[in-house]
Amino acid sequence: MALKVMEHPDLKLELRNHNLSLGERTHIMGILNVTPDSFSDGGQYLDSRKAVRRAREMADEGADIIDVGGESSRPGSAPVGLDEELKRVMPVIEEVAKKTNIPISIDTYKSEVARRALDGGAEIVNDISALNFDTRMADLIAQRKVPVILMHMRGTPKDMQNDLHYDSLIPEILTYLSQSIDRAETTGVNPRKIVIDPGIGFGKSAEDNLRIIRNLSEFKILVKPILLGTSRKSFIGKILNNEEGDRLEGSIASVVAGIINGANIVRVHDVKETKKAVLITDAIKSADG
Repeated sequence: MALKVMEHPDLKLELRNHNLSLGERTHIMGILNVTPDSFSDGGQYLDSRKAVRRAREMADEGADIIDVGGESSRPGSAPVGLDEELKRVMPVIEEVAKKTNIPISIDTYKSEVARRALDGGAEIVNDISALNFDTRMADLIAQRKVPVILMHMRGTPKDMQNDLHYDSLIPEILTYLSQSIDRAETTGVNPRKIVIDPGIGFGKSAEDNLRIIRNLSEFKILVKPILLGTSRKSFIGKILNNEEGDRLEGSIASVVAGIINGANIVRVHDVKETKKAVLITDAIKSADG
């Protein structure tokens, strides 16, 4: 039996110092990896001054959110210790909060990193484990009353690409995200502050990623805003037969397809170029007739 797809009744995301009207237009999350080994930009912004400069640049280019991460989640990556992750992200978050008027999200699954980041100026927690890796994370989100992004992933970044078989791809991801939403809401997280992410590239084959983008509208049944992160990922390189630094056009094409199929937030490296494509796509979607 086909499930009835429901539109989100009110796509407003209330933050501590900002309100994002996700129903009015697509929002752009700019990626700021403060890591030596992220798959695309590892090592570029380890210097906190360069990282802050890049954050300000992305804000000027049209980013609506800056997503700061201090631990790579590329396939095969190993975990980073708490102290090292804090050392990487905290100077950047504190300076970006001082020098820009743009919401900051902290890309972490560790509750202590999230707590310190929120104290330092972050307003959103982006948890690739969907609250599964750290049992204290849900309580922190509930207590701080901040938005959380719940992403689908099988296993951990170190082993997530080992077994890519799904009996039924979309239903399995929906079930996982639904269970994560239930866990969050049962803990006390505000249902209106939950965003979902199907996890492109996290425990999926290239074909799986394409199917997710094509069928993204099915995720509306969860009645949550949808974040899509396709930027520079390997499925684009596989199709185009090129490396991470030469995937701009492919990334933009995937973003456009995602927006048409229901994405409310797109997480990207190339903010300036993506912003232009987003404006055109939004205009087409909102055109009468």
